Amino acid sequence: MSIIVDIDVMLARRKMGVGELAEKIGITPANLSVLKNGRARAVRFTTLAALCEALDCQPGDLLRYSPESPD
Repeated sequence: MSIIVDIDVMLARRKMGVGELAEKIGITPANLSVLKNGRARAVRFTTLAALCEALDCQPGDLLRYSPESPD
């Protein structure tokens, strides 16, 4: 897939764990892990908005396009 998910980068910058972020945005740690590791095929705008609010960032801080990245 050509979309790279950088949630782990923002988690490190905010010194926050996956469990804490999952609780803040109202999804399971397992579902957040799927998204964080780039295995998700879609993300709801409500989830993206909740991530941005909890991490105090913009969508572009969490997602980026790379034409060279492998599937």
